[in-house]
Amino acid sequence: MCRMKRSLAVSGLWILSLAAACVSQRDAVLSTESCVVDLVVLGIAQDGGAPQIGNPDDRAWSDPSLRRHAASIGLIDHRVDARFLFEATPDMRAQLQMLDEYAPSAKPKPGLDAIFLTHAHIGHYAGLMFLGHESIGAKNVSVYAMPRMQRYLSSNGPWDQLVRYENIVVLPLAEGEGAAIGDGLVVTPYSVPHRDEYSETVGFVIESPDRSALFLPDIDDWDRWENEYDIRIEDMISPVDVAYLDATFFDNDEIPGRDMSGFPHPRIRDSMKRFSSLPEKDQRKVRFIHLNHTNPARYATSAATAEIAAAGFRVAEEKESFCLYTE
Repeated sequence: MCRMKRSLAVSGLWILSLAAACVSQRDAVLSTESCVVDLVVLGIAQDGGAPQIGNPDDRAWSDPSLRRHAASIGLIDHRVDARFLFEATPDMRAQLQMLDEYAPSAKPKPGLDAIFLTHAHIGHYAGLMFLGHESIGAKNVSVYAMPRMQRYLSSNGPWDQLVRYENIVVLPLAEGEGAAIGDGLVVTPYSVPHRDEYSETVGFVIESPDRSALFLPDIDDWDRWENEYDIRIEDMISPVDVAYLDATFFDNDEIPGRDMSGFPHPRIRDSMKRFSSLPEKDQRKVRFIHLNHTNPARYATSAATAEIAAAGFRVAEEKESFCLYTE
């Protein structure tokens, strides 16, 4: 174990050097463990992806390295060759290919044990179409959804055809109740304020026997969540080990010529200001996700990304992984 054995009169530089050594030693220990359950980020963009339709001047059209998929994560249980997808985005074809490259499955295609949906906006469920008759023709893929979302999929075309053809089986979720999906793996939905035209909206806490994650790509406002739902985002971050949080817009000056005061979603700058009171260990858990195509933080070399890093936070990166359980 890395311990401090010098007097309190030690220099600040020495403390920083020792702290870095401790972190390095800790990471070296973790790297020798075998990760058997992990998360992988499959997309970080807002529903329309980046570049977005109708924006011909976006640099990402000519530079594929700047393209980003709609927000999604995969959960892999390597112990039993089980894979779970959070969100069925319009980019699901590419995202399943990414998942196949990261953790190939021996199961029949698409090799998904279940999909968890947060709500009925296009970037979060429209990818279900690729499971249908015109595409892969999947068989009985479990799709977990809240009550309104479940009714919506079962009662409206073309989604109800997926149910009738048994491409998918829609399974119920209940507010605050965990869905057990494997040995020690539990997914719990928590309702959040958002535009709920066709369904309710939730975020998920994903728990393993060791570590846990919060996946919350869409919410209107942290204060509304606290005032109307009696849930503080700080209290959700504290018990988990990593938190993927809505970061659709960087600030209110992001879209020239538009009054953004009526646009929902917490601004990254506002979130960083609020989270600045968190302990440093909790600040390090935050990964900003669901970035609009106008958000400068989508670029790794931008001043916005540098500002986020200087404040002790991070923008999620596609293909990054986080280990939830080791053996």
